[in-house]
Amino acid sequence: MPREKGHYRPSRRFRELTVKVEKNKTYSIEEAVTILKSGSKKCKFDETVEVAIKLGIDTKQADQLVRGSVSLPKGTGKAMRVICFADGALAAQCKEAGAVEAGGEDLAKRVNDGWLDFDVAIAHPASMRYVGRLGKVLGPKGLMPSPKSGTVTPDVVKAVQEFKAGKIEYRNDSFGNVHVPVGKLSFAKEDLALNIKAMVDHIASVRPHSVKGIYMQKVHVSSTMGPGLRLAM
Repeated sequence: MPREKGHYRPSRRFRELTVKVEKNKTYSIEEAVTILKSGSKKCKFDETVEVAIKLGIDTKQADQLVRGSVSLPKGTGKAMRVICFADGALAAQCKEAGAVEAGGEDLAKRVNDGWLDFDVAIAHPASMRYVGRLGKVLGPKGLMPSPKSGTVTPDVVKAVQEFKAGKIEYRNDSFGNVHVPVGKLSFAKEDLALNIKAMVDHIASVRPHSVKGIYMQKVHVSSTMGPGLRLAM
């Protein structure tokens, strides 16, 4: 019988992995990683592993928003393209530190004209007079520099080095979820487990003081083509 137009049929690999997942069961980090990696040889690309955390926060309250940056112990496996808004000698130092582009008003104009070939934007506080105008361009892409995420800082050279090395930004969505990549499926089991634990522990450590009740409600881990597995907390 032919499938209806627009009907999604999960891949064979996804179905095989789903069989291994017990409904309503929670898994240790090590168990979840083992299940996800058991199907890695059947995929033609190196899948990203992501952690999804459901938080008991009120996203309408500014003091309950969860946003920041964190360096995972084993990196993310992705080469981050970093740009930096800074003037003069600082711009040159940032390029030496690994920024794909660095500059002041000239770089801001280029971005405003539509160039978005980067993953992270860092800004020196003195350059915010240029960057502040880019909210409509960078905001919807999640690329707007912010002090809370560590991307607006006087030490832009250090920030470039950290984000190039795998430091990542995170923020909750409108439903109170935080989705964060924590590595690649090709990572050793021990390295993936270490990154997942580090991410979960970090989110737990930044609980807003005004949150009442259960803060971390659910934690799931999944790969690009794999099912979500709920972690025991």
